[in-house]
Amino acid sequence: MGRKDASATNLPVDQYRKQIGKQDYKKTKSVLKATRLKAEAKKSSSGFRDAFLVVVAILFFVVCVYAFFYLNLSNEINMDMDVD
Repeated sequence: MGRKDASATNLPVDQYRKQIGKQDYKKTKSVLKATRLKAEAKKSSSGFRDAFLVVVAILFFVVCVYAFFYLNLSNEINMDMDVD
């Protein structure tokens, strides 16, 4: 019996979604199409942006490691020259 009572009442979330759906029908087709295209462009560009950020992070790490070794080796060579 509890199931019948629970399904008979509409949840506030469902009522809210229905109200939003009714408002979407009031918009023109061109506005809905523009909104959909904007959302699709945002989804597709995020993949490229994430890949770009990963590549930049890897390059930054490699440059830091290279700079660390370059500075350490250059100091050791200068110290050897001073001894002579």
